[in-house]
Amino acid sequence: MVAAAGSAAGDIGWTGLAVSLVLVAVAVAVSAGQHLGLERSMLWAATRALVQLLVVGLALTVVLDPDRPLLLAWAWVAMTVMVAAATVAHRAGEVPGVFLLALAACAAAVAVTLGVLFGLRVFPLEPRAVVPMAGLTLGNTMTATVVASRRIVGELSDKRIEVEARLALGQPWRDAARPYVRSAVRTALVPQVETTKAVGLVALPGAMTGLILAGVEPLDAVKVQAAVMYVVLASVSTTVTVVALGLTRRLFTPDHRLIRLHRQAA
Repeated sequence: MVAAAGSAAGDIGWTGLAVSLVLVAVAVAVSAGQHLGLERSMLWAATRALVQLLVVGLALTVVLDPDRPLLLAWAWVAMTVMVAAATVAHRAGEVPGVFLLALAACAAAVAVTLGVLFGLRVFPLEPRAVVPMAGLTLGNTMTATVVASRRIVGELSDKRIEVEARLALGQPWRDAARPYVRSAVRTALVPQVETTKAVGLVALPGAMTGLILAGVEPLDAVKVQAAVMYVVLASVSTTVTVVALGLTRRLFTPDHRLIRLHRQAA
């Protein structure tokens, strides 16, 4: 009985999807009423999101087919790592060597999180688990890479005089940059730490909400959601570590001089 109700809730159908567009109309109406000028952007964002999701959904019907080889799922993961790195490069173009940095951060986060999840058999090594876990990891990795890299560039740019004074006193680049890099890393990590602490108290997270709508028992949904939150925390931590180590080295010359940095408007 509960499972049947859950299945009905989880499958809204094309009619339900069409009706949900009323919510987009509400957002557009608010923008128009407040003269925000965001109506066109909202409609474009909603349309683009739907088209992208439909295309991905069609592709995933092939990738997640249990009769397909697991290698296809790993190929999908490799492709999404490249796309994530390119997206970061577009969003943080002022960061030196950002594409390779993002590629390393994304690959490291995926290797750590998927290595633990499937190496220790938290989830079964199947396409239906590999693809969504990789997607979850990369979604958070992209954001963390952009925030961490831009904050490191911002901190060292704003505190350039202090950094150069430390260098003039004989400190190597790693020591001269450490307090500013630490501040940037904390800025990138604190939001996720706070989100992890507050999960479930303010709102039900996405994975748990989806599982409950699909008819899964709440306690089973909680276990999956907890694992998901740990994945996010680990991926963000791995990402900012790779960014801090890789980017800071790029910002200094071999003779311990801070290169000229160009900040980009947020």
